[in-house]
Amino acid sequence: MRIVKVFNDNWRFAAEKLELNAPDNEFEPVVLPHSNKLFSHRAVDSNDYQFVSTYRKKFRLPEERKGRRVFLDFDGAMVESTVYLNNQIVGSHQGGYTPFSFDITDYLGSGENILTVYLDSTERPDVPPFGNLVDYLTFGGIYRDVYLRMVHPCHIHQVFARPQNVLTSPALACDIRLSQYQPDLVVRGILRDQHGKIVASTQQAVGSETLTLDFPAPLAVELWSLNTPALYTLELTLFEDTVPLDTTHHRIGFRTAEFRTEGGFYLNGKPVKLMGLNRHQTYPYIGAAAPARLQRQDADILKYELGCNVVRTSHYPQSPHFLDRCDEIGLLVFEEIPGWQHIGDEAWQSLVLRDVKAMIERDRNHPSIILWGVRVNESPDNSALYTRTNALAHELDPTRQTGGVRNYLDSEFLEDVFTYNDFSNSVVDPIHTPHLITEFGGHMFPTKTWDSEDHRIKHALLHAQVQNLQMGHDKIAGAIGWCAFDYHTHREFGSGDRICHHGVMDVFRLPKWAAYVYQSQLPPEQAVVLQAATHWTMGDRAGGSNHRLVVFSNCDEIDVFMADTHLGRFQPDRATYEHLPHPPFTVLWPPGFNPWTRDFDDLRIVGYIGGQAVAAQRIASDHTAHHLKLDVDAAQLWADGADMTRLIVKITDRYGNILPYAIYVVHLELEGDAVLFGENPLPLIGGQAALYVKAGQTEGTITITARAPDLPPASGTLALVEPDS
Repeated sequence: MRIVKVFNDNWRFAAEKLELNAPDNEFEPVVLPHSNKLFSHRAVDSNDYQFVSTYRKKFRLPEERKGRRVFLDFDGAMVESTVYLNNQIVGSHQGGYTPFSFDITDYLGSGENILTVYLDSTERPDVPPFGNLVDYLTFGGIYRDVYLRMVHPCHIHQVFARPQNVLTSPALACDIRLSQYQPDLVVRGILRDQHGKIVASTQQAVGSETLTLDFPAPLAVELWSLNTPALYTLELTLFEDTVPLDTTHHRIGFRTAEFRTEGGFYLNGKPVKLMGLNRHQTYPYIGAAAPARLQRQDADILKYELGCNVVRTSHYPQSPHFLDRCDEIGLLVFEEIPGWQHIGDEAWQSLVLRDVKAMIERDRNHPSIILWGVRVNESPDNSALYTRTNALAHELDPTRQTGGVRNYLDSEFLEDVFTYNDFSNSVVDPIHTPHLITEFGGHMFPTKTWDSEDHRIKHALLHAQVQNLQMGHDKIAGAIGWCAFDYHTHREFGSGDRICHHGVMDVFRLPKWAAYVYQSQLPPEQAVVLQAATHWTMGDRAGGSNHRLVVFSNCDEIDVFMADTHLGRFQPDRATYEHLPHPPFTVLWPPGFNPWTRDFDDLRIVGYIGGQAVAAQRIASDHTAHHLKLDVDAAQLWADGADMTRLIVKITDRYGNILPYAIYVVHLELEGDAVLFGENPLPLIGGQAALYVKAGQTEGTITITARAPDLPPASGTLALVEPDS
C-alpha cells in the first residue's frame, strides 16, 4: 500500500553552490519550509535572496519499501530546482509556484542516500512570472513542504471527483488515471462524511490506464456552502484480484458555482454577491516560507476577521494548506497562474501552459475554487496563447469557468468571466458579462497604519464606496479589493520602505480602519463589530476637528457620549451606502457642541441591536500609554522544528485602543525550545507590530516576555506538543 512521509526535517543548507561531495560542516541544519534568507520586516532588497543555494538531506529508506516505486514530491521551491541523488542528476524544474515530483527509485542506494538540491532563486527572465518588473517579491528557498512517497508500480496517479446533478439527484463521477495498466485490476470507491460514516460505495473492473468510477444517484449528501461547508472523503483502493495495491484519499464537496451572463454569481442556484480581497502569500521576516498553521490562519483572517466570502490568489497558485482551510470554512477562491503584466517567448509561454495544467490538476477537487485564472495578470492581449490556456482549462476541468485579469475594458474577451481591475475609484459599467472586479483601491490609495486620521478614514471609505456600488449593480458579480495585507515589493514600486501599503491590514496582518469596513459586513449573530475611526485627538485631522465621526459597525444604531454627555443616537448612513448590508455610521455633532472648547473627556460609543445594548467602545482622551500587550495567536505548537505562530505586541490606552504615535522599542525574552523570528528589540511604529515564534523539537512550555520603558511587562505562554503522526 501507499506510504507518504513528510520529508521536512534533517535538511542542511548553504547559501552558495557547493560541490556534491562538500563536507557537512559547510552547511547549517534547517527544517522545511525554509527561506534562503531572513529579513527585517521592511526595506527588503530583492537582490539579497537572488542566489544559488544548496540543500542536502541524508536518509535511509524505511524497511517497508518492499518493491515500491519511490517519489520525491515538492509542493514548491523558488525558482529553479536541480535535484541529485547519490551524485546522479535526477531532474530539474523551473517555476516556484506549482508542485513537481521526481521518481528516484533507480537512483537509490541500499544504505544511506544523499539528496542534493541546487536551488537558483534568481529572477530568471525565462521563467514566469519574470521577464519584466514584478510588483511583489518572490523570495527564495524550498518554502513549501516536501514528501517522500512510496507506491506500488501500478498505482493511482490522478483523481478528479466530479459531483453531478447536486441540486436535484446528487451523484459522483470519479475520473481516475493509473500509473500503468495490468490485468485483473479493480477499483473500489468509498464515500464518507465528516464523521467517517459511509455514505456510498462502489467498485469497477479496470480495462485501461484511465477509467471513470460512478457513484450513482441519489447520494444522501449535504451541499457545500458558505455557512455550512460540508466536506466528504473519497477513499479509492486499487486491487489486483483481492490484494490491495494502493489507496488514496481526497476531500471533496457537493456544490454548483456559476457566473451567469446576466451578471450575477450563483452558488447552489442562489445568488451571492462576492465581496473579498486579494492575498499575497508572503510574510515579514520569513518571506514565503510559512508553515501550515500560518497559511491556514490567513484563510481564517479573511473569512472571520475581514468578513470576506471570496479571495483571489494573486498572482499565482498558493499553498495547499491555505486552500484546504478555504474548503473547511466556506471561503470561495479565484485561483490564477503565475505572472504579472509580461508575456515572454514561446518557451516562456510553454511554461504558462504547464502552470495551467499543474494548477488545475493539483486543485480541481477543492470545492472552494470557483474560477480558474488562465491569463497573466494585466498582460496585453495574446489570442494564440489565451485561446490555448482557456481550451486547456476547459479540457482539464469542464466543471469550472475561466477568467483572465486585465486592466482595460476593450481587452479581447476569450474567457467565461470578464475579470477586470477597476482603478476608477468607482465602478465602471461592464461591456461584457459576467463581470467580476478583481482589484480596486491599492496603489490608488496606499495607506500606512501611522498615516493621518483623514487619510486612513478616506482609505476605509473608498472600500466602502466601491463595495456599496458593486453591490447595487446587477451586472457585476462582485468585487475583490486590492488587497488584504501589505506586501514587500521591488524598489520600483511601493513606498520608501519597499512595502506596498495597499492592504486593509498591514504586513503583520493587523487591521487598518479599512479592515472594519469588511468586518462590519458580518452578520451580527456571527460577530458584533463596533469600531470608531478616530483616536479622539484634536490634532490628527486638517482643521483640528473630529466633526463627522465615522463608526464601522453592524449594529442597528449607536449612542455617542463624551464622558456622560449624550451627543445623540445615530443610525447607519444608508443614504450614502444604500447597498451595503451594514453601512458605516456618520456622526455629526449637535448644534452648538464643540468638544474642543469645553472639558475634553473620553469618547464612549454604545451599539444596539433590537433595542438591546450589545457592544461598547471607549477611547481615552489623555492618549497616555497604559498597557504593553503581548498576544499569542496559538495555545500550542507542534514540536516539529517548523511550526510557527504570531506574537502581537501593542501599546494601548487604558481601554485597550492602539496608540499609533506611541513609539516604543520593545525587548522580548523567550524561555524554552523555540526561536523568535523578527527584530528584537522590536520597534513599534503605529503602536503595534508582530513577530513569530518557531517551535523546536522538544516538548514543553514556551514563555515569552515583552518589556518596554515605564510600562508593566507583558507575557504569554504556549505549549510544544508531540506532532500528529
